[in-house]
Amino acid sequence: MLETSALACERGGHRLFGDLSFALGEGSLLRVRGANGSGKTTLLRTLAGVLRPRRGTITLGGRALGGEPAWRVVRHGIALVPEGRRIFADQTVRANLELGAAAHGRLDDLPAVLARFPVLRERLDHAAGALSGGQQQMLAIARGLMARPRLLLLDEPSLGLAPRLVRETFEAVRRIRAEGVSVLLVEQLATLALEVADRGYVLDRGRMVAEGDARDLASNPRVVSAYLGQRAAPGVSSGPGCQPAP
Repeated sequence: MLETSALACERGGHRLFGDLSFALGEGSLLRVRGANGSGKTTLLRTLAGVLRPRRGTITLGGRALGGEPAWRVVRHGIALVPEGRRIFADQTVRANLELGAAAHGRLDDLPAVLARFPVLRERLDHAAGALSGGQQQMLAIARGLMARPRLLLLDEPSLGLAPRLVRETFEAVRRIRAEGVSVLLVEQLATLALEVADRGYVLDRGRMVAEGDARDLASNPRVVSAYLGQRAAPGVSSGPGCQPAP
């Protein structure tokens, strides 16, 4: 469903990632892993149209999307749930969800989305900023689903959550994938991520250095020791990089 070819992103002549070519099938879940600064978030933002690639192609269902602005990309079926949730804290839960549907202007998906996250139904008229961290993460995912995505991009959904809430978040991801939505997941928690992922890719210093079945990667001693730790990749910016898309 999603394919990239020779995708590259640069800032000031410095490569943030380069020559990334990979594919994601319909209804599958792909996990991207790498140290801080390896280009994971930049990759998601590029796929979502927030950043413009320096070169290469992005296609979704055969439609070329590379270089398209974010508002057009989301209309074609890619929704980003950013790191840190980025909800509109001073708006109600209902308003946040309605904003998620702005790409197509229809709210008839709201009952189904609330059925996935009952805690949000109970707090529809509460300010989103008053929710707990776990509830805010559920709201961020629900807002992404309101865009009716074919592909949901999740950036570190476990960040800052207690272990019980992390488990609930991953269970929600599992259900979303089971309902036919493809997921591209950036996540540092290897054990839980491997429970839901089909395949994995490992980024290091902006390069794809390993790929394969998620469990095979996790059991490969060379991959684990070299790339699945918490070390930072020296000399690579962790900022957004690339040219912001208009």
